[in-house]
Amino acid sequence: MKTSKRTLIFLAAAVWCIGGVMLFRSGVKLIWNAVQLKPGGPWLWLAILAGLILGIFQAKVIFTRSCRKNLDRINGLEDPRIWQFYRPGFFLALAGMITSGVLLNHWAQGSYYYMLGVAGLDFALTISLLGSSYVFWTKNQTQSDQD
Repeated sequence: MKTSKRTLIFLAAAVWCIGGVMLFRSGVKLIWNAVQLKPGGPWLWLAILAGLILGIFQAKVIFTRSCRKNLDRINGLEDPRIWQFYRPGFFLALAGMITSGVLLNHWAQGSYYYMLGVAGLDFALTISLLGSSYVFWTKNQTQSDQD
């Protein structure tokens, strides 16, 4: 199925942002569960703050570069196909990351500190994904408007 580069960029951005939203949801649920075990305390806020700081760092250093590389790859496609919004290896890695996240979430249940740690990781990845997604939305980063 042929498609436009603009469609591929939209699909890449959608997957990126949906991942961020799902991780945020997971992090909030873990925080809620941790608060049910131990209301209050500085560890809760430390996990959230650590997630925010790590997320900002990752967004600037790693994830933004990854988005730009993907845009360059999409813009270099001669005959874009609908499944080419990410490389095949990305989909395998994504399946591994989702599986790892589900397992971490499951193993964290009932352990206050483990839940806070996984929640902090979820928030870091949320900030990384959503913070770097601007690359997909800025028109000066793509040639897709001409396609």
